[in-house]
Formats: sequence, structure tokens, C-alpha cells
Amino acid sequence: MSAILIASGITKRYPGVVALDGVDLEVRAGEVHALVGENGAGKSTLVKVIAGVEQPDTGEMRLLDEPFAPKGASDALRAGVQVVHQELALLPYLTIAENLFLQRLPRRFGIVDRRAADRRARELLDDVGLDLSPRTKVEHLGIAQMQLVEIAKALSAECRLLVMDEPTATLTPHETTALFRILRRLTASGVGVVYISHHLEEVFETAQRVTVLRNGRRVATHEIGQVTTADLVREMVGRDLAHEYPPVAAHPLGDELLNVDRLRLTPISPELSLTVRAGEVVGVAGLVGSGRTEMVRAIFGADPVSAGTIRVRGRVRRMRHPLDAVRAGISLLTEDRKSQGLVLDLSIAANVSLADLRAVGRYGLMRRAVETRLAERMTAQLHIKAASTQQHVRALSGGNQQKVVLGRWLAADADLLIVDEPTRGIDVGARYEIHQLLRQLAESGKAVLVVSSDLPELLGICDRLLVMSRGRLVGELQRDEFDAERVLTLAYSEYLTSQDAPT
Repeated sequence: MSAILIASGITKRYPGVVALDGVDLEVRAGEVHALVGENGAGKSTLVKVIAGVEQPDTGEMRLLDEPFAPKGASDALRAGVQVVHQELALLPYLTIAENLFLQRLPRRFGIVDRRAADRRARELLDDVGLDLSPRTKVEHLGIAQMQLVEIAKALSAECRLLVMDEPTATLTPHETTALFRILRRLTASGVGVVYISHHLEEVFETAQRVTVLRNGRRVATHEIGQVTTADLVREMVGRDLAHEYPPVAAHPLGDELLNVDRLRLTPISPELSLTVRAGEVVGVAGLVGSGRTEMVRAIFGADPVSAGTIRVRGRVRRMRHPLDAVRAGISLLTEDRKSQGLVLDLSIAANVSLADLRAVGRYGLMRRAVETRLAERMTAQLHIKAASTQQHVRALSGGNQQKVVLGRWLAADADLLIVDEPTRGIDVGARYEIHQLLRQLAESGKAVLVVSSDLPELLGICDRLLVMSRGRLVGELQRDEFDAERVLTLAYSEYLTSQDAPT
């Protein structure tokens, strides 16, 4: 099988960090080549080099046996390299169709042919299983829908090499299955695929070969049939992980921390009622678009509500603004850390202290030494990989950025921690650490409400599970009732009732 891409000795340094140290990678025509490693291992940096976004300090690449040294993203695109980045790069005020064909909009008699653009966009959206009008503005989409648009965008042009960085991080199993069908179709036509994922079950389902990176170096490349999950984890983290999820021990629950009674997000939306007690981890499952994120944002005061009551420790609270929620002892780790969770051009220390400036200030002045000590404590507790707490979070890997947001809310010491997709883009070792931390918070008397598209994650760490379907809470399961098929049946229930189930 001929090679589409050969990268040899790729090295990339940043101030204080060697992101890539002599990395080799070969991608063959018609294969899915998985790239795995912990956060900060160098995966995303290698993707940026292949995409022309970053220039290597040393090393060389060949594409279809020709020298390949893209000076920018446009060079890579012209060469047939399409990339779906982990951090989405859509223009929010343009429509889906305009984003798909930016600078390539079809024209007729010198005028943009909107009908032709919509028709082609509709075909691409059908390919990725997204049932939306091509004229919908991207600003109105959820993060998972944006991810599908990014994938459709990569499929819209001539493609010789497709690079996908965490493409399923926010997708449901149904959407992930549809994506795998697309990959099989592409590789059958000779396209080479670089597939980055922290979900190792996806690697074994889709890839023919896998390369492991650790600390910026290539550890090994394997034929997929000659390696096990345990082998990959050991090579990725340099140690054995005996269990995928921390043990969930039976323990007494405390008082009711949160009571949501007949909450309506709009005048015509269904009523939502739920409770969360001190000492428990409660999960919220459902398909993308089921209303999970909208519900927790409303509880946090980030979105307005039409009716209903929110009580915290028995006291009625009106959540007009997130500040009201923070003062009531509620925190929210959002699903989109880049646009909603971080100030990218501030330091780790500044981001960690944002939720409780009073703790690091006095008489209206910041105490930088106190802020630094707080950030250092969170950095050590969460194993954040950074040159120092003064490093800008923009320079961190996606997983380490997620840890910074989590560190902020841990520093604020809230009674109820709401986490929306807490391990999206997080490596296998860090996932375990975050799961363990959530369990420890509950066992210390805090309450945790978890929204996740990763059903095994919810089944693995939660004491109780709520299931949403089309804006309704349609089921509640105790831990001894957990069953993946039962959860999925509930998640699809409102679609099946309306005879409009996703296909």
C-alpha cells in the first residue's frame, strides 16, 4: 500500500516546551491511522504542522512522494489536506452553507447561486446526519452540531489526506456510527485518514494502524491487530491503569442541595423537575439536542427561564445571572471551554481566580502572590502541564485548558458543581483523575451534576441517572438499574412517539 504522507524527524519547540521531538509518521492510502497519547503529548501540534498552521523547526514531509512544506493552511488545502481541528473554527454570523463553501460559493452569471449552495450543503449535512436548514446561522447551533458542520466542511472539497482531531468528542453513539460509515467510504476511495481520539474503543473499531506519542516523542507504531488496549494505555501514560473508572462505594447521602420544580425554559417548553442531594453524582443523559445543556445553563442563570422555582438548600433562588448562582454555591463547567469557559489571553493564575476575586484581593487590590499560590495548588492537584502558572491558557493543550476551568470552580469551593462534557478532549489518564475527583467531591459532601454524551462515562461514575428526550425528563434510574440499552430507549422515546426518530 503506497504512502500518502511521510513525516520524518518533525521537531517543534515553544518557549520552555519541546512539543515535538523528532517525530516520524507514515500514513498509507486507504487506511485510518490513529494517533493517540495523553494531553500535551504533541498530537495537536503535529496536526498543525501537517495543516501548515505551524512550521516545524526541523524535519521534513512528503505528500504523494512530493516534498510537502506548507507555509500556511491554504497551501495544505490546495494540496488536498483537509483538517477537522479539535477547536472549532466556524464563523458564527454566517450560515451553515456559507461556512461550508467559504471562498468557494457557487456562482451563476457572476452572482452567488444560493440555491446551488443550499442543495450541495443539504447533501453534506445528510452525509453527517445533521437535519438542519443550510441557511441556519452557526451562532444558533450547539457545540455537537458545530462539530458535525466542521466534518461536513472537510468533506466538501477535494481530499487526499483527512486529519480528524477528536471528531467524536461531543457526538452521540448514533452520530459516531454515521461518521465511521463516512470514513469507510473515504478510505475505500484511497483517501488516507489520521484519526486522533482519546476513546480507544474507536481506535480499535476504525483504524488499521496506531501511533503512540508521549511527551512529544513517538513511542511506537502498531498494526491494530497486534496490540491491546492495555498496551496502548501503558505506552501513553507510562504506567498501568487497573480500572477505567474509580470505584463507586455505597455511602449515606446528605440533605437536598438543589430542587428544581416545574422549570420552563420557554412558555411552551416542557416542565422540568429534579433534585440533587449532597454526596451524590447525578448524571444527565440524552441525544444531542435533547435539552441537557439548555437545562443546566438555565439552572446556572446563563439563560433566562419562563417559569418554575429553583431552591438551593431549601431557599428559593432567582437565577437572573451566573453571579446569582455562584453566590448560591453553584458552579458550571461549560461544554465549550474555548468560548465560554476561559479568557484565552490571560494566565492560568488569572483564569483560576476569576470565580472568587475576593479570595485573592484586599481593599480592591489584587494580591498576586496569593493568586499565584492558589493557581499552583490547583495546577498540582489537577496535574496541569504548563511552563508556569503565568503561561497564557491559549498555549495549553485542550485537555489542560479543561483542567484550568475545573480548577477555577474547585478554588471557588461551590456546594454544587455542574459539569457539561467534563472529559471532552481529555486523555485516558486525565479522564480517570477527573472522574476520581468528581467522586471525591461527592464523598466529601458536595453534589455533582454531570451532563455527558459519553454514556459509559455516566454509567461508570454516577449514583443516579436522569434521561432527557426532546426537552423532557423522561426517566430516572438508580445505580442498580443502570443499563445502556434502557437508557438509549428512554433517550429515543420522544422521537419514537412522534414517529420522527433520527436515522
